[in-house]
Amino acid sequence: MLHPSVETVFSPPSFTSMSLSLRHPFDSSKWGRVCRFLIKDGELDKTSIVEPLEASNDDLLVVHSESYLNSLKNSRNVAMIIEIPPVALIPNWVVQHKVLRPFRKQVGGTILAAKLAKEQGWAINVGGGFHHCSSEKGGGFCAYADISLCIHYAFELLNISRFGCISPSTYRVMIIDLDAHQGNGHEMDFSNDSQVYILDMYNSGIYPFDYEARRYIDQKVEVVSGTKTDEYLKKLDEALEVAGHMFVPELVVYNAGTDILDGDPLGRLKVSPEGVTARDEKVFKFARDRNAPLVMLTSGGYMKTSARVIADSILNLSKKGLIDISSPR
Repeated sequence: MLHPSVETVFSPPSFTSMSLSLRHPFDSSKWGRVCRFLIKDGELDKTSIVEPLEASNDDLLVVHSESYLNSLKNSRNVAMIIEIPPVALIPNWVVQHKVLRPFRKQVGGTILAAKLAKEQGWAINVGGGFHHCSSEKGGGFCAYADISLCIHYAFELLNISRFGCISPSTYRVMIIDLDAHQGNGHEMDFSNDSQVYILDMYNSGIYPFDYEARRYIDQKVEVVSGTKTDEYLKKLDEALEVAGHMFVPELVVYNAGTDILDGDPLGRLKVSPEGVTARDEKVFKFARDRNAPLVMLTSGGYMKTSARVIADSILNLSKKGLIDISSPR
């Protein structure tokens, strides 16, 4: 069995210096508070936190076109992507530093998490999961396609082979996307890639309504607004059972949005905090039982309570022996 690492990737973005957090439903302080909760609870050693480098332009060009990256030099385009209209009026050099640079740090965190997971079994980027961004199009608060970039990095540099599969399936990497919203960005990016298997469980009645991207989901699990904990977890069990018979992944990328929580204004589901904890435990067990390295990204979550729920879930993973966050590096 693979043993969990003691690495928790952390990149603390901050939009608050621009006083934009009040204009946006996303809790931009969520990531930092997750780690502060874990440290305060005495469970996380500060030396287990690794701050990543900012993804470079060359890194981003692995997935994104030059024309897309150039489009981000227009503040109006950035404002549309992150859905904060006042950003259109801010000089782009400020937007680059105060808005896009924190995003690039989180992309760097996702890449680093893939490396650490491959080396030591698992890693958590307390951030990332920009699953609405594809190579040519941003949207839904997502400016860079960190999931796609992470997987390309894994294929190129982490010895996850694209060929020579001994089983009937050619799949190598599995995306388990359990954010409340459909992950249309990575679905478009891997639409013609038989090496990447996508399990996406999402509320079909909310953004992004990307029917073309839905064609590229290998395992589509649609839930409706108002779905409660028991029904949600039952559907997840059934989905993981099916996925478990498809192939043994060499890497699992787990997009663990907390916008499934009851009360979340955008997810519109009714899953309890205990349900989120059970969900994450099921996915980590799924990966452990297959000796598959797992990268967890925290993705969407639009309530102040999300940080505590994420921290409690991580504590549960540690108590169950699925990860180890208490030992120094």
